[in-house]
Amino acid sequence: MLPRLDFTDVIAPLYQQYLKALKKTNFSGDISCHYGSRLAVATDNSVYQQLPQAVLHPKTVEDIKLIAAISSQEKFNEIKFSARGGGTGTNGQSLTPGIVIDLSKHMRKILDVNVEQGWVKVQAGVVKDQLNEYLKPLGFFFSPDLSTSNRATIGGMINTDASGQGSLVYGKTSDHVLALRCVLANGEEFSTKAKSLEENKVLMAQSGTIGEIYKTAYNSCFDNREKIKEKFPRLNRFLTGYDLENVFDDELTQFDLGRLITGSEGSLAIVAEAKLNITPIPKVRALVNIKYDSFESALRHSPALVNAKALSVETIDSRVLNLAKQDIVWHSISDLITEVDNQPMDGLNLVEFTGVEQDDVEQKIDALTQTLQQNIDNKQLGVIGFQLTYDLASINRLYGMRKKAVGLLGNTQGQAKPLAFAEDTAVPPENLADFILEFRDLLDGYHLDYGMFGHIDAGVLHVRPALDMTDPEQEVTLRNISDQVVALTAKYGGLMWGEHGKGYRSEYGPQFFGDELFHELRRIKSAFDPLNKMNPGKICTPLASDEQLVSVDAKKRGAFDREIPITVRESLPSVMNCNGNGLCFNFDSKSPMCPSSKITGDRRHSPKGRAGLMREWLRLLANKGVDFNELQREANLVSVKSLALRTFNTLKGKIGAYDYSNEVMDAMSGCLACKACASQCPVKVDVPDFKAQFAQVYYSRYLRPVKDHFVAQIENLAPLMAKAPNLVNVSIDNPLFKSFSKHALGYIDTPLLSVPTLKSQIKAQQFETFDLAKLSALTIDEREQYVIVVQDPFTSYYDANVVSDMMQLIAKLGLQPVLLPFMPNGKPQHVKGFLKEFAQTAKTASELLNQIHKLHIPMLGLDASLVLCYRDEYNQILGDNRGDFNVLLAHEWLTELIKQVPSLESKYLPVYQLFSHCTEKTALPSSEGEWAGIFEHFGLKLSPVSVGCCGMAGTFGHEKQNQKNSKGLYDLSWQQPIDAGDTAYQLATGFSCRSQVKRLGQKQLKHPVQALLMHL
Repeated sequence: MLPRLDFTDVIAPLYQQYLKALKKTNFSGDISCHYGSRLAVATDNSVYQQLPQAVLHPKTVEDIKLIAAISSQEKFNEIKFSARGGGTGTNGQSLTPGIVIDLSKHMRKILDVNVEQGWVKVQAGVVKDQLNEYLKPLGFFFSPDLSTSNRATIGGMINTDASGQGSLVYGKTSDHVLALRCVLANGEEFSTKAKSLEENKVLMAQSGTIGEIYKTAYNSCFDNREKIKEKFPRLNRFLTGYDLENVFDDELTQFDLGRLITGSEGSLAIVAEAKLNITPIPKVRALVNIKYDSFESALRHSPALVNAKALSVETIDSRVLNLAKQDIVWHSISDLITEVDNQPMDGLNLVEFTGVEQDDVEQKIDALTQTLQQNIDNKQLGVIGFQLTYDLASINRLYGMRKKAVGLLGNTQGQAKPLAFAEDTAVPPENLADFILEFRDLLDGYHLDYGMFGHIDAGVLHVRPALDMTDPEQEVTLRNISDQVVALTAKYGGLMWGEHGKGYRSEYGPQFFGDELFHELRRIKSAFDPLNKMNPGKICTPLASDEQLVSVDAKKRGAFDREIPITVRESLPSVMNCNGNGLCFNFDSKSPMCPSSKITGDRRHSPKGRAGLMREWLRLLANKGVDFNELQREANLVSVKSLALRTFNTLKGKIGAYDYSNEVMDAMSGCLACKACASQCPVKVDVPDFKAQFAQVYYSRYLRPVKDHFVAQIENLAPLMAKAPNLVNVSIDNPLFKSFSKHALGYIDTPLLSVPTLKSQIKAQQFETFDLAKLSALTIDEREQYVIVVQDPFTSYYDANVVSDMMQLIAKLGLQPVLLPFMPNGKPQHVKGFLKEFAQTAKTASELLNQIHKLHIPMLGLDASLVLCYRDEYNQILGDNRGDFNVLLAHEWLTELIKQVPSLESKYLPVYQLFSHCTEKTALPSSEGEWAGIFEHFGLKLSPVSVGCCGMAGTFGHEKQNQKNSKGLYDLSWQQPIDAGDTAYQLATGFSCRSQVKRLGQKQLKHPVQALLMHL
């Protein structure tokens, strides 16, 4: 039986006292002390892991001031903090053993905008893409770019002085910060903006902390200006840290303390709000995709491309390119990166041009493409081809692939994974090719695999060597490579941290700055934070402190993972492969990626959060000498003794007995099992898969909720209830049953059975019944006239008209439909973790479906989640015993069929709107386009509507505990387009989607096949 897992890391007494003191104030934010909440922010996108004492989620600037002010009491001098945004740092910038102040949950408001003056004011938790979505209708954007823009916060960008593609023109974040509203370690609020030297002298003359800060910063930066200019590399990515040089303007007439805050990694103050300048959106954009015979050719060509007056030059090596070809992203860009006949494509440069006038951009493009064609004709510079596009959607898709490169590198086979630790080196662009060749020699000397991509126009290349951090020897290799890369960048006139901050690489600061300038950094830190409370150990320490800088030798995730037996790690790759990339934090409500993360704002309720909780659960089991794989084998053993123990454990849990497994279950229970993570996540973290495995083991210790048994049996109950649908409907559609269902079963808004039933409709239409022997006796030519419709429990018993209409559509297309007698699919069993029962269901269904498959008669189903279960979960549970059968979705079958059916003339009708099932459009990304092609073939127009999850997801939306989240998700992206559209022209492919719209939108949507039937 699963053992109880005790609390393993108790909050330190001093921090407990501090949190009690904070609760007694007017603090309006959230205070999270649960072990799971702390674990969720113990990692970022780096190799490090550091468990904090607690997580605070302030809602206002006053909350932040309270956090700091209480800690400034003498008895709390040892309390430490670190501000956190999207948690996308690659070097542990926001990790702390103290308290995490997470600004991303509540402080996400855009406060003000002034288009005439070109600025916007935001709270620190605003996501970069969220801001640009807001600014786009105004014709502006916040121009510093980065690959994590759909989850990185403005506060995080400021603290790391983030930049990316286009930085030669658009600069870094610091170039766009006009003013900051900050809170100091003592709770004082202060603001920064560029001030005249006269204004600055007035501030320097003040007594108190703020006066001391201005005086110290001014004197350090002014008195050492020549040393600073001599030491700092003349690079676009000049520094991440305290920007001692650019606090002054070039004429030394203005002083801006904000330039020190920007890039300080939260070690000086907490940034609460920012005023940023905004840039007009270019009216014309063009992208030239240049293909090379080698990565070196792509690198050496970059100076010429920069001289062509391009906005940016981004490079990608063959490794990243090949990984992209295996990912969901490739379907959207394959036509933009076509192969070159008989020539390997081992390097790629994406060269973008922008402008106000079309002619200006075209002139630059023409000059470049003529030169490129000459290079190809003369076989020069390794150029083997190029493609050009002015289409904005195509440009964005190509950059989408480039932005996903970080995650794609994590999706490699084997224990060694490409890691971020020396991945943002910056050298003068003219030195880049030689630097990279020597860098490659360095890595090849360790016999490592690696991928490369980056901003070669700025001399920045992202290099991620593949290492296994569960191997102590490879951890030593990481240290050795780090030391060598620091020396190598210095040799070529650059620095190791060109883009992603120092974080745990802060130990190299003294080596880079030298003793004198590093002393000045410590002076500045002393003025801002004399007690070393703000992200201690990062950048530098105060002069009076004897605390050490953090080091690349700090404890890593791999050190914790190596405590898990390798057999367990290998059995749960989806859990172990999560690299913290954080794509699951995507802010966009119209993205299907992880609806539970969007609606809760809780990092635990995300694929990254759940994978992290699961890893720790496996580690704690291992520390108790318990093997997860053995627990799985024992989980299905049932006895009177085990029932008694489960009852006892459940009652103990209800009265407050702690068990870490309950924290994991709490996070798992919020998962909608939509499977978006399984395809959208770059490393394919499949939460529904390991959620089912966890539930199976968890319920060997605790009693299952009654509703889980009800859901698992729905496929057996539905056919029985359909024998008397009117009686069942009357029974469940009354206040007494609704109350019983809500309180006893935990089930809300039970759907009514279809009347007339599917059975009666099929009988009335006199369709041929299923007879396997008869079908087997047919000739091959005769079988080509048949199509078998595979039933699912939801569509067949609760939306029977869809199945009936599918049968009629097949008949109208000149073929003979046959309805396969209903047999359980098992998806509900899998969702609830009844894996033994699911395995038997899958085995039974596969046996019949494989028999039909041998007849070469196409089989199709109507609900994506059930049909895709045949392909995914059946493979996972049955392996090679699954067989080769294939059940198509309606659009897959129709896409092939219309190749043989004459097209129809266009009909003058409104455009149909398609609301796709999120499982369908993530697992089958071309599905929406295929539906549009099918409708066009039959003379109709169909346009996909961009929406996220509807909030139903099978039975999730009917469960009592999920009502708030289910309705919230519907309101997030479905309500507005549903309410605004004409029901007659709104279509939804998923039964759960149609059910949710009926429940919350009071509309009955049709399936696309029903619309087609109306017009044939």
